[in-house]
Amino acid sequence: MLVLGGRSEIGLAVARKLVDGERKFVLAARRSGDLDDEEASLRRAGASEVARVEFDADDVARHREVLDAVVAEHGPLETVVVAFGILGDQERAERDAAHAMAVIHTDYVAHVSILTELANLLRAQGSGQLVVFSSVAGVRVRRANYVYGSAKAGLDGFASGLADALHGSGVRLLLVRPGFVIGRMTEGMSPAPFSSTPEQVATATVRALRRGRGEVWVPPVLRPVFFLMRLLPRAIWRRMPR
Repeated sequence: MLVLGGRSEIGLAVARKLVDGERKFVLAARRSGDLDDEEASLRRAGASEVARVEFDADDVARHREVLDAVVAEHGPLETVVVAFGILGDQERAERDAAHAMAVIHTDYVAHVSILTELANLLRAQGSGQLVVFSSVAGVRVRRANYVYGSAKAGLDGFASGLADALHGSGVRLLLVRPGFVIGRMTEGMSPAPFSSTPEQVATATVRALRRGRGEVWVPPVLRPVFFLMRLLPRAIWRRMPR
């Protein structure tokens, strides 16, 4: 199992829930030498083999090189959790185009790159599972976080299309759409209605993986809520909070 974004609270929670006696884990992140706590959490959960690899999501030119090195050293990939991303600062992004582009690059462009490389690699294997984290922020983009939301909207569309393209290849893609997640990324922010914790998102993700689902909303109530949200007049929608 490969976790791209080895410090991600959700990615690690998913990995811990998938620990069994024979599974190898690879944590991929920048400053991979500093992943002692993350590795220890997997070992406490029962993982017998945990490796680390240096991975900069924004360095798209090296994506395939990193993946090939992981496969060469650790063998075929079974499950890949794509869990990197940044929230960014909406107010800053509205003033600073470079910051807006940084959010878009990490949360959309880098995902398009790594998912394309992963799809090609897993197709060649003839098997594998991909887990991609979208967000309800991309279902209907709000004025309050439209930079991050637009990146998630793009990722959601890309991953949905990729899932269809992978149909029949032996490779499955699970698209996860959480609402507000209470964790490091949202520290200091007031939780939105129907918030979840990383553990709750991971539980729903693993359940969906085991059931062979193609997508999952966390919590499930968000699916009908956002069906109705799409019907709100724009004059009301633009005043919606994050």
